[in-house]
Amino acid sequence: MSLVVLDRDGVINADIGEPITRPEDWEPLPGSLEAISRLHKAGHVVAVATNQSGIGRGLMDLAGLHAIHRKMHDAVISASGRIDLVVFCPHTESDVCDCRKPAPGMLYTLSERVGVDLTEMTMVGDSLRDMQAAMAVAAQPVLVRTGKGQQTLDGNKGLEHIPAFDDLAAWTDAWLVSDDP
Repeated sequence: MSLVVLDRDGVINADIGEPITRPEDWEPLPGSLEAISRLHKAGHVVAVATNQSGIGRGLMDLAGLHAIHRKMHDAVISASGRIDLVVFCPHTESDVCDCRKPAPGMLYTLSERVGVDLTEMTMVGDSLRDMQAAMAVAAQPVLVRTGKGQQTLDGNKGLEHIPAFDDLAAWTDAWLVSDDP
């Protein structure tokens, strides 16, 4: 069993450039729901680890975040998939916490809950902080060019060793083929 951890905004759904605070603003990226379904059907545990500073900044409350995540879960279920776990950091950049990416706290939490060694975890994200969190725990980082991904690639030297894909669906296609005996 392996654990696939996905960032939310820019990987599963469109990154609108500001915190998504209402379910109606959450829109899946093309192919992302089907990719999650394929990962689930292949027997992988699928989790989401997402920074949600909108809570810490007072832009939304927990009920609002849960409504957004309910929409995400329902959309994945409609595509015959499942997200097994969602963890989030409600803090702002100025808060001192160990969960806000690039800190690896959410990845430690997921590893413990699922019982998977961190080195058997793949973190798919679109930002430098996603990649840094994965590298901090020796998980496999994967960058997608959706969301902030292309900007991350263009603006950061030293990421050449990290696999980069056009989107979650392209990575899933490649990874499931390489994972197939």
